[in-house]
Amino acid sequence: MFTRNWPRHLLCLSLSLPLGSALACGPDFPMRLLDNRGQSLAELPEGNFQFEINRLGQAITGLKHVAQSPNSMEAADYIEQRDTAEQAGLTAEQQALVKQLRSLTDAHQVEEQGTSLPAELRLYLAGAVAFSAGNHGLAADYFRKVLALPADQRALRSTWAAYSLGRALFAMSTEAQASPDLLAQARTAFEQTRQLSIDGFSDPLELGVASLGEEARVARTAGDWDSAIELYAAQNLHGSAVGYTSLKLLMADLLAMPDDQLSALLKDKPVQQLATASLISRLGWSFGEQPANELKLIKLLQSSTRGSLDNADRLAAMNYQQGDYASAKAFLEHAGDGGLAWWLRAKLALREGDKNAAAAAYAKAAQAFPQNESWGDRRTPDFDYETLQPKCRVEGESAILALQRGDYLQAFDQLYRSQGIYWLDAATVAERVLTVDELKHYVDTQVPAPPPLSQEDRDNYVPLPVAAKLRNLLGRRLLREERYDEALAYFDNADLQKKARLYAQQRQLADAAWWPTKRAAALFNAAWTAREWGMDILGYEMAPDYATFGGNYSLENTDLKVGPLVAEGEVQRQQASAAKPDERYHYRFVATALANRAADNLPHTSQAFAAVLCAAAGWNSSLEEQSALYQRYVKEGPYVDWAVNFGHQCPYPDFENASKRYVTQATDATRSVLRPYKRPLQYGAVIAVTAVALLLINRRRRRRVQ
Repeated sequence: MFTRNWPRHLLCLSLSLPLGSALACGPDFPMRLLDNRGQSLAELPEGNFQFEINRLGQAITGLKHVAQSPNSMEAADYIEQRDTAEQAGLTAEQQALVKQLRSLTDAHQVEEQGTSLPAELRLYLAGAVAFSAGNHGLAADYFRKVLALPADQRALRSTWAAYSLGRALFAMSTEAQASPDLLAQARTAFEQTRQLSIDGFSDPLELGVASLGEEARVARTAGDWDSAIELYAAQNLHGSAVGYTSLKLLMADLLAMPDDQLSALLKDKPVQQLATASLISRLGWSFGEQPANELKLIKLLQSSTRGSLDNADRLAAMNYQQGDYASAKAFLEHAGDGGLAWWLRAKLALREGDKNAAAAAYAKAAQAFPQNESWGDRRTPDFDYETLQPKCRVEGESAILALQRGDYLQAFDQLYRSQGIYWLDAATVAERVLTVDELKHYVDTQVPAPPPLSQEDRDNYVPLPVAAKLRNLLGRRLLREERYDEALAYFDNADLQKKARLYAQQRQLADAAWWPTKRAAALFNAAWTAREWGMDILGYEMAPDYATFGGNYSLENTDLKVGPLVAEGEVQRQQASAAKPDERYHYRFVATALANRAADNLPHTSQAFAAVLCAAAGWNSSLEEQSALYQRYVKEGPYVDWAVNFGHQCPYPDFENASKRYVTQATDATRSVLRPYKRPLQYGAVIAVTAVALLLINRRRRRRVQ
């Protein structure tokens, strides 16, 4: 630590800046498309089952979406919700009576004791008690009585009665070994439930949507897989989690079927679409060996869909993922102009070596995919994460081809448009591939400064907008390239601007100073600023400093080499823009170099010379540099009593006295040289003075004589 006061402006500025924070545990690292370009272009990421089943079925016109699916709750939660809904709209006396009747086990007692209640309430409660007691036939009779009332007398319990009637009839069908007639009646009751909900009858438990799942179960029992899938899909579209879960369970049932039964079902469009959605989403597995039952399903699906034009793009995707590129290409002939179809065409063109056709197909795919289409989050085989938005992914893959053909700005623009998804790739191109002038022009014309985050946002770790990240990246790059006056405006907040301004001022003072100690002081202050705040104002967003992670983490990097997807021009640009030195925390080495330059401008006998080297030795650039700094001090510097803690406890350099040392150091050196000749010089001086005196006396005498 420094034991003397720093310059006042440095101290005041450091006190005004917030302390940085460190991440407590490792983050999830985003996928980088440029990390393995061949793999990024070759793979077709798995789809998202939720997204895929949203394409199945149809929503029911007029039927409201659920706020929360009651069937997704625990049983106790549902009973509580039901009891609350059952009390709504009743007087206190009616509420007490309904609660008391619910506790009975005899439906006839309910009817007798509930005479003071409206008929719809009394009859429904009697049916509910009969259902709970397992008397499904009697329950069905009571529910039918509710539905037989005039419409204006059953506003509260119509949907309840129809839904419960369907459940009672389904239970009766089970008791009668799946009676087709009872199953058909149950389906009619559930259809009636939805219509009553659509017509405005009270439906606080959202039974209209729940009836879709109940009817799907009836259809599945009757062997009507197509209807079951469509009903569950419709339930999913209306916001019920039950629909999603049930479709997953249906897939498990399909996978467990004998081959002949499964093959027959796969000829039907709904079953085919569900199976394809599951397979391209890798619903049953993620990594490792694919389960045998899925391999069986793929084989049966491929044989069952020959010549099929339905779902062609998804079938093509499934075949591509399985490595059957010929089948994928055949399906694409009938797949239309959707985004997935063009994405696959681009990948197949790359496999055939036609990069021009691939680029054209990528452009059409990017245009075809909606901006907001999302397939959710996924894990790569390397366990990186990716938020898969197909439009962004397609443009990111297209950027790889743009880099290869030298369209660097286009490549950057395509990656940058993904915002945070492929920011690491965009940052790599921004600071290593684009020239600083290319990047500056892009930012000036297309990336206006967003409003700075408030202190509250920072305290709550609200991430910076990507536009602010890019502008900070540009500011740091300009500062590294010594374009000080241009750099300051790009830093996104006042604190960063203060840090950058101080560094820039000290570097400019050093360049302008004519007196060595003034130059040394400015260089040292710049070095201190670079060491303390280097990550913020000089650090590379990516390698080697990883400012994107606050410097807390790094990613594995391999040397970029010319290859099929990497052109020589890009390699040359990346080499030219590499950090100097290309070491982790490179700004520490920058700080040490500036400190060495400061020492070069100081008298070696001065305290300032030793103090500058002492401070730099504690900046953790590298063990080699620390050792070199100490060795330089030992070889060239003066003895100081605090050198025993060299690099750890260092006073602030005394630049003012160092200036005086330029004069005293010169006279001291002369005295040192002449010291062995002290007495002869003294005698010579006396003789010389005497001779001069005699000469002057003689001159005076001559003048008098004249």
